[in-house]
Amino acid sequence: MKITTTTALATLMALGIATAAEAEIKIGATVSATGPASFLGDPEAKTLEMLVEEINAAGGVNGEPLKLVLYDDGGDPNKARTFATRLVEDDEVVAIIGGTTTGTTMSIIPVAEDSEVPFISLAGAIEIIDPVKHWVFKTPHTDRMACQKIFENMKKNAITKIGVISGTDGFGASMHKQCVAVAGDYGIEIAADETYGPQDADMTPQLTNIKGTAGVQAVLNAGFGQGPSIVTRNYSQLAVGLPLYQSHGVASDGFIELAGAKAAEGVRLPGTALLVSGILADGDAQKAVVNAYKTAYEKKTGSAVSTFGGYAHDALRILVDSIGRAGSAEPEAIRDAIESTSGLVGTTGVVTMSAEDHLGLDLSAFRMLEIKDGGWTIIE
Repeated sequence: MKITTTTALATLMALGIATAAEAEIKIGATVSATGPASFLGDPEAKTLEMLVEEINAAGGVNGEPLKLVLYDDGGDPNKARTFATRLVEDDEVVAIIGGTTTGTTMSIIPVAEDSEVPFISLAGAIEIIDPVKHWVFKTPHTDRMACQKIFENMKKNAITKIGVISGTDGFGASMHKQCVAVAGDYGIEIAADETYGPQDADMTPQLTNIKGTAGVQAVLNAGFGQGPSIVTRNYSQLAVGLPLYQSHGVASDGFIELAGAKAAEGVRLPGTALLVSGILADGDAQKAVVNAYKTAYEKKTGSAVSTFGGYAHDALRILVDSIGRAGSAEPEAIRDAIESTSGLVGTTGVVTMSAEDHLGLDLSAFRMLEIKDGGWTIIE
């Protein structure tokens, strides 16, 4: 599936932007708009299309319109790699946005590195940017950061012994690894450790094992997709009665809907300012940006904004800002400008990158949230 977003020639001429195709700045994207990760990729695709329209209507970048070449990889890493290759070799884009999941992102990275085209990932695993890769950047917080934010909250609440349940997919396995690696830094012991597969429809046995482990004070689910909603429902059915923490991979209203508001009550997780835009303080640096995006997206699509669309918002804004500052649409100039991004306010945080940091966010970009009465509240 391929979707191409362009602005009509008449509109371009009216704006005085361009009269020839060669004046366009071609950017590529491959996201999981359909398939098991569509709840992530669909808002990403819609966000990219919406923003390209807005940017072109406002005059483009350096006086030239953007042309978005967008593919739907369905969450299949092989398709993602094929589409990334096509974007570079056939479509001749100057940069790539995408990789909705860790799996699809990891398949795109070699293409970007070999072709020397900047790539901004929309996935969470720390391996994407650690170690730093010359042409690769990303917008979501890393899974290690999510573990650290969760463990900070546990430490504040005197929680020292926990049970962990993780998905065996790329995201779940990576976050599990990172949480195990940093738990000791916060004085936390993992006393029970269970897993579930992407197709599992009942996690009651694993949760029963955790519930029966002596001394466990809370449970952490490292996962994304539908698995965490099943965990949450089973957890409620078992009346475990301990705090349940989820990953930033389910930070959306869709998770509450899938799990059910009653079952999700009290669930804690690290999320972005976008989820709590309506209750941000007036002096919050992100308030204007997140509210502008939320308003525009919901008006354009008729659906609620999501954290995941916010990742795409930030990726495109970083890319456009970089092209503008570089004064060039050459891949190497864009890459250098992305790496020098400083103080760019996005939906996910305030981004300042460097040669050593291709994410540009710290823990302050995360908000610790809790689900109450079917909605989100800030607990720190």
